[in-house]
Amino acid sequence: MENNTNYYANPLSERYASKEMQKIFSADNKFSMWRKLWVALAKAEKELGLDITEEQIEQMQENIYNIDYIKASEY
Repeated sequence: MENNTNYYANPLSERYASKEMQKIFSADNKFSMWRKLWVALAKAEKELGLDITEEQIEQMQENIYNIDYIKASEY
């Protein structure tokens, strides 16, 4: 199995999980899903009157897949 962020790396998952399941639980999917949720949250908060600009939301959307895995591993 490749050692990358496209698949969930675990000895048991490599043996028993399908490729699709490994992708669902991958670091790529996890962090991009969090960012998609943050964009949705920012849009909802903007509708409720919080001071969030369209430029800020666009910047968040542009960086959904720009993930710093080294920094993320610190949290």
